Amino acid sequence: MPEIHSLLIGLTIALLLPAAVWTVSLVKQDVSIVDSLWSLLFLALSLAYLVLDEAASVRGQIVFALVLLWSLRLAIYITWRNWGEPEDARYAAMRLRHGKGFAFKSLYIVFLLQGFIAWIVALPLYAAISSDAALGILDGLALLLVVGGVLFESLADYQLAAFKKDAGNRGKVMDRGLWRYSRHPNYFGECCVWWGFFLFAVASGGWWTIISPLLMTLLLLRVSGVALLEKDIVERRPGYRDYIARTNAFIPGAPRHLRKVLLSR
Repeated sequence: MPEIHSLLIGLTIALLLPAAVWTVSLVKQDVSIVDSLWSLLFLALSLAYLVLDEAASVRGQIVFALVLLWSLRLAIYITWRNWGEPEDARYAAMRLRHGKGFAFKSLYIVFLLQGFIAWIVALPLYAAISSDAALGILDGLALLLVVGGVLFESLADYQLAAFKKDAGNRGKVMDRGLWRYSRHPNYFGECCVWWGFFLFAVASGGWWTIISPLLMTLLLLRVSGVALLEKDIVERRPGYRDYIARTNAFIPGAPRHLRKVLLSR
């Protein structure tokens, strides 16, 4: 079971870092920088748990290395994607809705909330890093799932960035590469990453961290991921309705018209 002392230190870090970045957002008048912070919170938490562990296990070192890979990749990509762009439409809408009080309100409704959620999602990292249990087959499966998830979402992000870079695709729907098989392959890859980290935790006896992958899956599907992005996209991109009709929302699968052909044979 978890040591409260270590988790409280983690919670402190998860709240202090967003609070510090919040002060930067006040100067920039742009809350979007919180997106770049998201993955770095997990890097900070995993590093803290590794330092707090008196004898870092091989599993702990492996998990930290994986978090480092995932975190830096995602933070660099998001920062590059948002560089020079106006404040994200989600936060701009919140700023408009809350009026003059948004500057202070954003501290707890955006930054501190994100830090608290990150602390909960990072529970498998704590369980895996702080355990001295021997490595087993489950760790191998966890490694494959995390690495596979990182590669999958990285390829999806690359394909989407290349698509958007072509001016001829303006207003069109991205339905190529991995996006032909899932409307949100990047989120699917992200989901795999966190179920992989959960397997590392289970191999360490941390079955109680199941809340982490369940929460991340919920966020990706119903809160800040698929549901939010597709809320009004049909009105902005008419071709998206047809894309929905033929393509899975999350889990990759053959286009529906192709499935019908295969099943009819």
